[in-house]
Amino acid sequence: MENIDETPFRITRTVQALGSALRGEPENVPDAGQGSSDRISSEPEKLWFKESSAKNLQNRDFLSPTTVLNTLYADGQVPPAVMGRVLSLKGCGVLPVAGGEVMGEGLRVRVDRIAAFQKVLSGVSAYLKPPSQRQGGVVLNCPALHPKPNLPSPDTLTLGQLRTVLLTDHLGALLRRQGFTVSCCPVLPEDSNIIVFLRILGVDWPSVPVSWTNDEREEKMLEALQNSPYKEREETRNGGRRESEGKKMEGEKEWGTLRVNLKRVFQEEQLPGYDPSLGTCTVQRDSVSHLAQLDRATADCTVSTATVVHVTSCQDEFRQQQIAMLWRASGATVTQRHLVCGPVKTPGSHLSAAQYLQLRRVQMKEASEMKYGEQVEGQTWDDIIKVMTSATVRFELLSTVHMSPVTLDVQREGSVSTKGPRGGVFVMYNCARLHTLFDSYERGMEKGLYPEIPEGSQLDFSALKEEGEWLLLFNYLIPFSELLDQSGQALECDGGARVNLKTEQICKFLVSLSKDFSSYYNRVHVLGEPLPHLFNQMFCRLQLLRALRELYHRALDTLHLPPIRQL
Repeated sequence: MENIDETPFRITRTVQALGSALRGEPENVPDAGQGSSDRISSEPEKLWFKESSAKNLQNRDFLSPTTVLNTLYADGQVPPAVMGRVLSLKGCGVLPVAGGEVMGEGLRVRVDRIAAFQKVLSGVSAYLKPPSQRQGGVVLNCPALHPKPNLPSPDTLTLGQLRTVLLTDHLGALLRRQGFTVSCCPVLPEDSNIIVFLRILGVDWPSVPVSWTNDEREEKMLEALQNSPYKEREETRNGGRRESEGKKMEGEKEWGTLRVNLKRVFQEEQLPGYDPSLGTCTVQRDSVSHLAQLDRATADCTVSTATVVHVTSCQDEFRQQQIAMLWRASGATVTQRHLVCGPVKTPGSHLSAAQYLQLRRVQMKEASEMKYGEQVEGQTWDDIIKVMTSATVRFELLSTVHMSPVTLDVQREGSVSTKGPRGGVFVMYNCARLHTLFDSYERGMEKGLYPEIPEGSQLDFSALKEEGEWLLLFNYLIPFSELLDQSGQALECDGGARVNLKTEQICKFLVSLSKDFSSYYNRVHVLGEPLPHLFNQMFCRLQLLRALRELYHRALDTLHLPPIRQL
């Protein structure tokens, strides 16, 4: 049994507990251990909604709409006993209730904000990590990086393929945070052009010596396919033409006469979600190399249970389904899922990944010179421009739902704003503002103007009355832990071949946070006069903003973006 006082607040648990109270169920506020109660409920009915807008948060934090009340109770009148349960709500991870009433829009509930500030800011580390650690292995396979037959280069990599690489990198960081053992496939030759290019973007892709070969595994995979029960026998091929007989793997050169009936694979093994037109295909050298890389990645996985996620573009989805079924035909039993990315469109232009990165780098330098003038020179600024360019590219390609298309403005006369609230640059700028704030505070402390920030238990958080302060805690600090957990939850759900992991959410979260933080920071003077009677409010605000700074770091780390400490 969890200790109510020690369990971090969770939005999901609070909504579940409010729902139980409203339905008149026994006091079964979720307290069943970390594994299940921290997961977002798949229950279809929604009795409560968490508010998020500054306007609504002025008078309520949770709302059960009138339509819900009319469904549950005669004439929508909430019985006194139910109201009593709502107002006295308690439980592990459940936010404390300060009050509530039925109004025209429904039953609205207000959280005890002082208690919430006190607990969250006195133990913020629990809100900056996933609520539980999962077990298992995940192999992230990026087809865009496999040789076909030549190794991809920055000049041959398309923007759609670059999107899959960056998404693979981000997903790997998220899953590792949740406790999964993660490996990426394929391995690439060290110091090759593609490895150097990916490092510029902060992608640390696994590499092997240039002399490394995978010949033994390729021979093993070819032999397994030759002995596969799904291999098309000679008499079957000659006796009559079957559906898609002899169809080559898309984009490959023919190698040998070995053919495998892929349709039989997913039909007989009852694998839902695969394209019924897969039919029979001819095995090619490139596909055997691909299978050998997958075999190596799963063999090196340190845990017994592994899932392979193929992160592929929509243009390559059919081919990757062929690869997946070939692997299954060879005897592989590992669970395979397909995360499919929509196309990247560049109206009026056609750029390779290398050209796109170079364009954004030039635009970022020009924008920085326009804003900061002649000081934009030297290694420090080169490093800043490199990180800001990477941030721009990642947010442009990862902020959209992965199945949806991305449209980029890649006109040379365009510019990358260093301040507009549109993406990565804006996020990095606001993270840097937090560092500048704390640098100013530390300089004031060195001069004897301010004492050290006390522990949260020594502060009176009733001083945090500005509406933006509660919004930052309630919309960002408290929900962040559950946000980190969502990709693992979705991966563990049963389903067909495709999987939706909501990979856009961290980017959207950071942009939204930056807008609300910027609005607050522009209104509020955090470092006040060095007068003792003003210190409590100043320290409460610094506690809140220090927690936000750490949140920025944790979120940006999943994108492999180091924080910029000064702009």
